[in-house]
Amino acid sequence: MSHRTSHLPEARNAVHHFIREMRYHEASRQLLALAYILVLAVFADGQWPAFYWVGFGTATVGMLIRLWASGHVKKNKELATDGPYAYVRHPLYVGNILLLAGFCIASQLWWSVPVMLAFLWFYYPTAISYEDRKLRQLFGDQWEQWSANTRALLPRFQGRGFRFGGWSLRQSLMSNGEPLIIAYVIYCGWHLVVL
Repeated sequence: MSHRTSHLPEARNAVHHFIREMRYHEASRQLLALAYILVLAVFADGQWPAFYWVGFGTATVGMLIRLWASGHVKKNKELATDGPYAYVRHPLYVGNILLLAGFCIASQLWWSVPVMLAFLWFYYPTAISYEDRKLRQLFGDQWEQWSANTRALLPRFQGRGFRFGGWSLRQSLMSNGEPLIIAYVIYCGWHLVVL
């Protein structure tokens, strides 16, 4: 049992245990998402160029949100409440969802959206629950106040203005592996173009 599931009741059987561990396993979520993007890039239809541009534009917005968010987060040391965290509790997840949605649109594969929705349903509710629980334990009242006015994935802009916050390029590029993700997304996007 991983540290992410240690608080949960005992699994009913081996299959239930395996599924539950997979849902909470961060590395498998990330690797499967990256593999899915590559599959979409390799098997893309490419029939209508406008779909490529809309999809890659959506994926680019997702990548920029990830870059912005990763320059604010100081994992387990300080509660990030500025920049994108002023609008949504999990901006890295919002960026990931936009990346996946963008590649689904760009690929023009009919089955890509149902597969993406199943992937999101399988992984993200447990990931959000785990992150919220962990942050509540680490930051207590500060987390309670911030989360009371900040939704998990749907941004709330009313009365907040634009808050770029104390973004750090070094934090974004060095601590969170964003250069590798950016290079990978650009490669997969380029692969879609040369089909």
